Amino acid sequence: MSLVLIRKTAPTAQWLEVLRRTCPDVDVRVWPDTGPVEEVEFVLSWAADPGVIASFPNLRAVFSLGAGVDHILKDATVPRHLPVARMMDPSLTTGMAQYVCMAVLQRHRGWDAMRAFQHEQAWRRPEPGGGRVGIMGLGELGSACARALQGLGFDVAGWSRQPKSLPGVTAYAGADALDAFLGRTDILVNLLPLTAELENILCAGTFAKLPRGAYLINVGRGEHLVETDLLAALDAGQLSGATLDVFRVEPLPPGHPFWTRPEIAITPHNASMTHPATAAAHVAANIARARAGEPLLGQVDRLRGY
Repeated sequence: MSLVLIRKTAPTAQWLEVLRRTCPDVDVRVWPDTGPVEEVEFVLSWAADPGVIASFPNLRAVFSLGAGVDHILKDATVPRHLPVARMMDPSLTTGMAQYVCMAVLQRHRGWDAMRAFQHEQAWRRPEPGGGRVGIMGLGELGSACARALQGLGFDVAGWSRQPKSLPGVTAYAGADALDAFLGRTDILVNLLPLTAELENILCAGTFAKLPRGAYLINVGRGEHLVETDLLAALDAGQLSGATLDVFRVEPLPPGHPFWTRPEIAITPHNASMTHPATAAAHVAANIARARAGEPLLGQVDRLRGY
């Protein structure tokens, strides 16, 4: 039986080498060279075209190449009985914590202003920005970011749909608590999963409830953000800026208004990257669990969407 790797827009050679070494009892193939579809037991995928996963009739499980699984769940052709697992790789967690801390610190310490002063040959010190950070989403990645920011002295709060408890973090849960969470947040970090309920949550209504001049960091999904509402909030001064790593269309198209806005920092969806050398062990463990009929590591609740 085989595992098919689906990664359309990025190199696969390193993945292929590491997977074959880590999973010696599995025939690893790269889509579209899958061989007989009846032999495919597992799929390891990022953004497969609709219908591709469903074309393998004997699948035991579907594994995501990243922490997000919305690219699998939004494909209505994927059989509902198939277990789906997100990637659980230490490099993903470390990378996200590093990125979020970088973005928060640049905002808080006035890095962009200091760079502008340098070009002006001006010896000036910017005032520190507000230090109250609010993280939307307290899963594995959000919790790691909260702990890292606490270690840097920030006042951290978190908001999630279900109650969560994290030492030292002020926790808010549910729709009724969202306004209070936003009202105390100077720097808003979005790490929510993408579900139908949470799509477009970064909108004019949300921005209006933040303190005037707040800052946005979106490392969730591009579909969380209403792009025109962000531009309007920047124009009105309700938001002072944003760091964006994810977008509705990727790569971000030439001519998109985000490119030319000095208040927006754009990064190419690289806040948190899966590294084959460490991630392959997670894949191997889940193959063994699936064959033994055990729950997968990082298995997704298909009804909740995460």
